[in-house]
Amino acid sequence: MAHLKRQKIPKEWPIKRKGTSYVVRPNFNLRKGLPLLIILRDILKIAQNRKEVKKALHQKNILLNKQLVRDEKNAVLLFDTISIIPSKKHYKLTLSEKGRFHVKEIKESEANAKIAKVINKKTLKGKKTQLNLSDGRNFLSEIKCSTNDSLLINLDKKKVEKCLPLKEKSKVIIFRGQHSGAGGIIKKIDKDKKIVEVEVNDKQINVLIKQLMVIE
Repeated sequence: MAHLKRQKIPKEWPIKRKGTSYVVRPNFNLRKGLPLLIILRDILKIAQNRKEVKKALHQKNILLNKQLVRDEKNAVLLFDTISIIPSKKHYKLTLSEKGRFHVKEIKESEANAKIAKVINKKTLKGKKTQLNLSDGRNFLSEIKCSTNDSLLINLDKKKVEKCLPLKEKSKVIIFRGQHSGAGGIIKKIDKDKKIVEVEVNDKQINVLIKQLMVIE
C-alpha cells in the first residue's frame, strides 16, 4: 500500500495525529525511519506539496547520504543525512529526548559521516569479513568489529573509517523502549543477559543491547 492511516503512524513520527486521513508510507522500514516526502514537505517545509518534492528529486536537487534520490517515499533512517543542493543546507535525522524523530541542521563537514550499528557478521570466501548494518548496508572490511558495535562511515569514499566498540565508557543513544531518545555512558555490560547498564543524567538504567547504538 502507498498510504498509511494517520491514526496508525508510528509514535516516533513527529507529525500531528489530526489532519488528512492518510499519509505516505515509506517504501521500507516503517518504524525505523521517515519518508523523505514528510521531511521535505511537513517538517522542513521546503516544498508545499508532493509535486514540488518530486520535481526537486527529478532535478537532482536532493541527496540522501551523498546519493541521488528518485523516490519521495524513500525511508530516511536514523543518522541518515539529507543535502539540499540549491541552498547548500544539510540535515541529519536524529532522536529527540522524547524518542521522536528530529531533523537537525548540520554543517557541510558533518554531512559526510554516518554511524550505523553492526547487526551481523559473515565470513565469506577468502576469509573476508562482511559487516551487515542496521541501515541495510553491507561492508567488506578488515577493521576488527563485532556485532552490536557501530561503524563510522565515510559517505564520500563509501568506506568504513573506524569501529566504535560496545564497551564500558562508550557513549550510546537508546532508540527503542521506554527510554528511547536518551543518551548516556555505558557503566556495565552483561553479555549473557544481553543487557547494558547506562548512566543517563546521573541515573543508572538497564537497557537491552538491541535497543541502543554506540555513537562515540
